[in-house]
Amino acid sequence: MRIASVGHAVFAATMIGLGIMGLIKGDFSAVWQPVPKGFPGREALAYLCAVITLACGFGLLWQRSVATAARVLFAWLLTWMLVFKARFIILAPLVEGSYQSCGENAVIVAGAWILYAWFAADWDKQYLRFATGDAGLRLARVLYALAMIAFGLSHFFYLELTAPLVPVWICGVPLALVVCAEIAAEGTCCCAGFEAIAKPPSPPSPKITAAMASLVLRSFTAFAP
Repeated sequence: MRIASVGHAVFAATMIGLGIMGLIKGDFSAVWQPVPKGFPGREALAYLCAVITLACGFGLLWQRSVATAARVLFAWLLTWMLVFKARFIILAPLVEGSYQSCGENAVIVAGAWILYAWFAADWDKQYLRFATGDAGLRLARVLYALAMIAFGLSHFFYLELTAPLVPVWICGVPLALVVCAEIAAEGTCCCAGFEAIAKPPSPPSPKITAAMASLVLRSFTAFAP
């Protein structure tokens, strides 16, 4: 086995879980939705998504297959986001929910991209240099940061849907506003940490802000009714 980090193991386990869930349900998991009911070959595509995530999830755990698994998973997730999610931004560019929906997939794409950049084979490094190595890591982390900004703004725009998720005993609306600002600020700090034009004396650490974003989202999920 070849585990580069805890995040690597967790991401692989998540893909395995999504694959198993898709095979059991015989339908798309929430991460793949929405797919129109009348979409040609919808059921077969749902099983294909499940098989790819399951196989790539296991592939990410083994040294001989990790490069191929990361490449296939990254390409599949990126294509899916562009085809099924980015279209909402084109159709409704002034609706914040379009960016939130795309951001939900962008976070997973960013995770797969980081693994692809880490384990890229020689062919990838030669012909897809912009997507591998340090350049690929930077782009993946910026994509993650942009998704965090979309998440934070969506909670501001749809506060009436966010506030009920926070228990009344911990001040639903005020805490929801704090969480919205926190997530958006963390995304902005991640972007600043990698792409700052006016370089500050002490730029924010992308690793710290990403970890904080993860902690906030997990805490919010834990306290949500």
